[in-house]
Parts: sequence; structure tokens; C-alpha cells
Amino acid sequence: MASKAVSELRPVERNTLLYAILVPAYNEEMHIDSTVRALAEELRREHIPFEMVIVNDNSSDRTRTVVDQLSREYPEINLVDNPPPGGFGRAVRCGLAHYHGDVLAIVMADLSDSPRDVVRCYRKIEEGYDCVFGSRFLRGSTVIHYPRLKLLINRMVNHGLRLLFATRHNDLTNAFKVYRRHVIDAISPLRAAHFNLTIEMSLSALIRQYRIAAIPINWSGRTWGQSNLRLREMGRRYLCTLLKVWFERLLILDDVMLDVDSSTVCSEDDLRNDTVSSPGDRPPV
Repeated sequence: MASKAVSELRPVERNTLLYAILVPAYNEEMHIDSTVRALAEELRREHIPFEMVIVNDNSSDRTRTVVDQLSREYPEINLVDNPPPGGFGRAVRCGLAHYHGDVLAIVMADLSDSPRDVVRCYRKIEEGYDCVFGSRFLRGSTVIHYPRLKLLINRMVNHGLRLLFATRHNDLTNAFKVYRRHVIDAISPLRAAHFNLTIEMSLSALIRQYRIAAIPINWSGRTWGQSNLRLREMGRRYLCTLLKVWFERLLILDDVMLDVDSSTVCSEDDLRNDTVSSPGDRPPV
């Protein structure tokens, strides 16, 4: 399904939305310092109010120690420990229980996502969109160090998703996406425990007909360590999540859309209340 008409967009005043950056981190001691610094400096340069929720996903290295040290330099950091068992989806769900922002971005801890793109997504949200999907496969995107086999499988899976859900979005499996709070509320509770959470979130937002923008992004694959995405193990999980959302769309979309209308009304009320106070008047994070 297509997103709602662009004519319905209601722009938001610049730099008034609190931006929550959710970073799940598993054994990322080699990357997390540079990732946090790059994100924080870019957001500060743009004068965007933000919090950074870093979820330590049962790391066995010094990830937690490094983040704890960084939090003394960057008070925007909120370090959260994901209780066992671990998993990317569980770590994101844990982070969702601890963020305070009006807008949420999921960003990988290995700096594969460009901080500049994190800002560009926020600017798109300010235009009035409910979600922004970063795509590695639009004109203007750059992709570096993507293993050929994973790339082939990615394109096959995303092509199938485009056909099943009749959408133009071509990188639904990518984790880097940005959502308004009312979207997160509407698609919750989330159930996926691993990387299949990426399509649970994107497809759930898609079938609810939210206003979704797509932007080309710069993406770089891991050059250290090993990706935690194991294709064979993930297949059954992606299939289960796909079927779950597909049957929601097929059988109970009317109920789903009623919940969307309710969450949107609540969100608009909250936004009107927020305009009374500045971002600095918000409760501490």
C-alpha cells in the first residue's frame, strides 16, 4: 500500500522534536566510541535536541564500560542493559521501553549508518512525515563492503516484499529507519526477537498507511568482527514475521486502522501541548 498523500503533510517547527537515537550494541567495543562521537557531534552541530539510548545486549567484551565512560562526556546517553536472552530484536524492544523522544531512529553501533543521514531523516520528519525509510538502493545511495551473497538474497527478499505488499519501498529489511512516537505506539507490542524485527516494524507501519518518505543513504558494511545476521537461521524467523503482518493486512486491517486513528489523535494532542514549552522544559532523560 502507498503512504498517505503528501498533501496531508503538516510541517513541524525546526528543532523542536526530541530525537531519540536507539543503538543496540553487542560486542561493539571497537566501534561504539567512534559511533557515539560521530552521532553526537553531528546532532549538536545541527542543534537538534536528542537523547541516545544505547542498549548493551549482553556483551562479553568492554562495550558497557566504553559506553559508561562516554556517558560522562555526553550526558545525552542513557545506557540500558538488555536482560538475557540477547538478540537484536530484544535489544531494540528493550530500548523502546526506555526512550522519551518524539522521534525515534534505530542506528547500528558499528557506524554502518551515516550520521549525516540520521540528520536528513529528522529533517524529513519535520516536513510532516510519520516515518522515514533509509534505502541503500535508491539513486544517490552508496553501498560499500556488502558481501555479494547477502546482497543477492537481500534484493530477492525485498523484491518479494514489494510484490506482496504492493509498495515502492525497496529496502524494507534495512534496520535504519525513523519513526514518530505515535507510529511506535500503534505498531506495538512488537514480538520479533532478532533481525526480523526490521520487517516487523517497517511492514507494520506500511500496512497502517502512514506517511512514509524514503531517502537514499550511505551505508558501509562491517570491516571488523562478524555480522550477527546468520542467513540460514534467520529465514524461518523472517517468514514467520512476514506471515504475521500479511495476515493482519488481509484479515483485520479494519481493526488495525481504528487503532491508528486513535494513536494519531493522541499524538496531535501531545504535539499541541509540546508547543507550549521548549525542548529544554522536557523532563530529564
